[in-house]
Amino acid sequence: MTPAVPSFGLLAGDDRSPVILHVPHSARALPDDVRAGIVLDDEALARELDHITDAHTDRLAEAAAGRAGVTPWRFVNRLSRLVVDPERFPDEREEMRAVGMGAVYTRTTHGAVLRPEGFEPGPLVERYFLPYARAMSRAVADRLAATGRTVIIDVHSYPSRRLPYELHGEGPRPPVCLGTDSFHTSPGLLDAAREAFGETGLDSPFSGAYVPLEFHGLDARVEALMVEIRRDTYMTEPGGPAGPGLERLADALAGLVDAVSR
Repeated sequence: MTPAVPSFGLLAGDDRSPVILHVPHSARALPDDVRAGIVLDDEALARELDHITDAHTDRLAEAAAGRAGVTPWRFVNRLSRLVVDPERFPDEREEMRAVGMGAVYTRTTHGAVLRPEGFEPGPLVERYFLPYARAMSRAVADRLAATGRTVIIDVHSYPSRRLPYELHGEGPRPPVCLGTDSFHTSPGLLDAAREAFGETGLDSPFSGAYVPLEFHGLDARVEALMVEIRRDTYMTEPGGPAGPGLERLADALAGLVDAVSR
């Protein structure tokens, strides 16, 4: 379906910046051998990619990085989350396994079969998930070494209407949902995000913030916040073009980067 592409990219920022803009779900690319293991036909797969992809979030992070006073680093997934989802736990700790959406998805956003019964996720975890996790850990460690701290800002989007796979989608769906971690999200980071984005909600419909496992719950110098942007505020759903809202959000994200870079 697609030619071989690098699994991820670390795009350098200013060495003084503690910030990593993490963009895990913006891509649609699937290597041919991974595509062969998905049972959907091309039309159904395109529809699923429309629903599951955080479209244009890579553009948003790029625009924000260009506007920030001190350029942040960007860690960008180049492959679809239908290959592996780098933000899931790769084992039984992951609650999304209940709907077939652990580190390697076996079900779609609407509960249809994505991969056949008995599919073995191990090879995809070894080939894609673990190298991604190791590279992200190195990026965090490098920022710690350079600046004494790291701030991971996870850039996501979510649909304006609940999809069937959402385990906690019954709550509010604000223009910007801020996902937090009790150990890694400081009050100052949260206040800066609220100031930057204006109308926000907290941990609904999605919660948590990504931190590589070797730092998670262990190193308070690593801060993290998930920024979930409701898609109707900047694009045509599902999977359509970006609109003028993208520019406003890029300004807001750049403001957050500047606030936490000081």
